Amino acid sequence: MLPHDQTAPLDPADWEEFRALGKRIVDDMADYMAGLRDRPVWQPVPQDVRDSLAGGLPESGAPMEDVYEEFRATVLPYPRGNIHPRFWGWANGSGIPVAAYADFLASVVNCTLGSGENAAMMVEQQVLAWLKQIMRWPDTGSGVLTSGASMGQIICLAAARQAHTGETDIREQGALLAGTQFTVYGSTETHHSVEKAVELLGIGGRHFRQIPVDGDYRTDVTALRAAIRRDREAGLRPLCVVGNAGTVNTGAVDPLDELLSVARDEDLWFHVDGAFGAFAQLLGTHRPLLAGMNEADSLVFDLHKWLYLPFDISCVLVRQPGALEDAFSSGADYISRTSQGPASYPLAFADRGIEQSRRFRALKAWFALKTHGVGAFADTIKGNIDQTAYLTSLADASDRLETVSRSDLNIVCFRYVWPGATLDELNRVNQGILSRLQVEGLAMPSHTVLDRKFVIRVANNNHRSTEADFDFLVEQVLSAGDDLRVAAR
Repeated sequence: MLPHDQTAPLDPADWEEFRALGKRIVDDMADYMAGLRDRPVWQPVPQDVRDSLAGGLPESGAPMEDVYEEFRATVLPYPRGNIHPRFWGWANGSGIPVAAYADFLASVVNCTLGSGENAAMMVEQQVLAWLKQIMRWPDTGSGVLTSGASMGQIICLAAARQAHTGETDIREQGALLAGTQFTVYGSTETHHSVEKAVELLGIGGRHFRQIPVDGDYRTDVTALRAAIRRDREAGLRPLCVVGNAGTVNTGAVDPLDELLSVARDEDLWFHVDGAFGAFAQLLGTHRPLLAGMNEADSLVFDLHKWLYLPFDISCVLVRQPGALEDAFSSGADYISRTSQGPASYPLAFADRGIEQSRRFRALKAWFALKTHGVGAFADTIKGNIDQTAYLTSLADASDRLETVSRSDLNIVCFRYVWPGATLDELNRVNQGILSRLQVEGLAMPSHTVLDRKFVIRVANNNHRSTEADFDFLVEQVLSAGDDLRVAAR
């Protein structure tokens, strides 16, 4: 036991010194965020920094001020870039500042939200109730916060599997002993995390049916019905239909109400991957587009995408209370309930998913929604959609740009073109344009390939972007394209 006047060995020896460094870090990070627009979106990590970050295990400690200075020199200047106003790549959110404070506070409190009575558990319950309200989900539904939609797909498909095994204890016997071969259905545009979930749950990747899409990249419902019929005739067990509320490739929204009808007709679980697009539910203008989503059996969506929170925080909602516990609850003497004290608390989030140790993710959502109000998020999401429409109008107005795909949400895919160019020439030039934008730190769209066309893909989950940023993007694309076009011939 430590003497009363001795500091715990891993606590600061001088709390005033610790306090001073904390104040300095807050000041530095506030300056950093305020000056984002003046820095490159992204830049390569120099070799000397790579070497430094590959160093061996420290045998002895260094002053925390020195460690912070090393962070400033080797980590801070070389981020992914998604907090920058001109980052529109992949499906990354931009991170609102107040939520960073919440993450700090969550780390100080350092609760694990598996089970037990404490205020952090109640904060997560409150946040889940708010999210159900946003998604127009029934109050009786259940949910859990997790790391991302990839984990959410596993949780939801496991709940589907458990709900559709009837008398068979599939958790005890496994699907093979139960003699059941499930099949899962999603479009060719469905995120690869669904296929990962199918593999990890033992269903097998070959039994994930990738259904063709229509000209708008939405699930072909007729082809879906035919695939389910074929599998039943082959003696297989159709389990789940997956609908997309915003595909990563193009932002396409499946005909969710039609997929819901298929699932109900066929007695299948209906799961919606709303990783970013589900938050369009905040807009009355877009609720008809998402019709059927709030009647699904399960829904997953990321708050670190279109709610702009720092990584990582995602949400799983299920319609049937107890469905998650049926799939995941477990027990042991060391986590058994008591009649009084923290272990008497009736809710265990660990019984709703895979993680027993769970970080206090809910606090950043709680802080952000209380600080800004849900209306501010709805307005910002609408702003992102309007900005994407503005970018589309710029592309459509140019004789050197072609809009290849435009969603009703926040994604547009376009490319630089010129008369007489071959597909190969166009693809090489557009790859060159994208490389110049990214490597020079000018802007960070990403790319995809649609109908063999290499396209520049803008996914606008950024609360810091303005229309002027998209003017700049188009100017840079045209300038780079004009330069590279000459070399392509």
